[in-house]
Amino acid sequence: MSMIGAAGGSSQSTPPFHSASLYVGDLAPDASEGLLFEIFNTVGPVASIRVCRDAVTKRSLGYAYVNFHHVQDAERALDTMNYTLIKGKPCRIMWSQRDPTLRKSGVGNVFVKNLDASIDHKALYDTFSLFGNILSCKVATDERGRSQGYGYVHYETEEAAEEAIAKINKMTICDKEVYVGHFVRRTDRTGQSDWTNLYVKNFPPAWDDAALRKLFEPFGAITSCK
Repeated sequence: MSMIGAAGGSSQSTPPFHSASLYVGDLAPDASEGLLFEIFNTVGPVASIRVCRDAVTKRSLGYAYVNFHHVQDAERALDTMNYTLIKGKPCRIMWSQRDPTLRKSGVGNVFVKNLDASIDHKALYDTFSLFGNILSCKVATDERGRSQGYGYVHYETEEAAEEAIAKINKMTICDKEVYVGHFVRRTDRTGQSDWTNLYVKNFPPAWDDAALRKLFEPFGAITSCK
């Protein structure tokens, strides 16, 4: 991982929750520390920037950490630069949350599904930021960058998550009724060991129910196949 730093005064003391550090994701492979420094230093004095890279190939992993001297500058960057284009790609900016207990606690985590294909990270963020401070927000995409119709929003507080669920669940967005609920980890889903349904995709268009059944019958009795 390479690092670029800027000389300056001592950084502001870390507040109870936020430092002056931002996570910047969805970066182009050739977005360098120098370029990011040039961009973010227009908001306020930057203390350091680190683009995270593969330990062997040294290629960018597509995200970086931008550290400001002052929390106010980090807040301004988050408010004004989120989803702006860097090397032709909209960057995704979040507070850098390095406390694993908060990330793994599940508190404030919301799952959103049945999203229209036109809903991207920014549209999801703009919709859900009305209810509280967002730590992370992302629409799931395939290898070509196309929406898979669902996403995740992680709020700073459980109260914000509850309000978002109450206000947006079953709301129609882009002619589709969306589902919004608490995110439940796969390992915590009750009765998962008893599930007998499979979802199959990307099979040849010419296949019918019989072809699908023929493929899966060797593994056990099938009650329905459609």
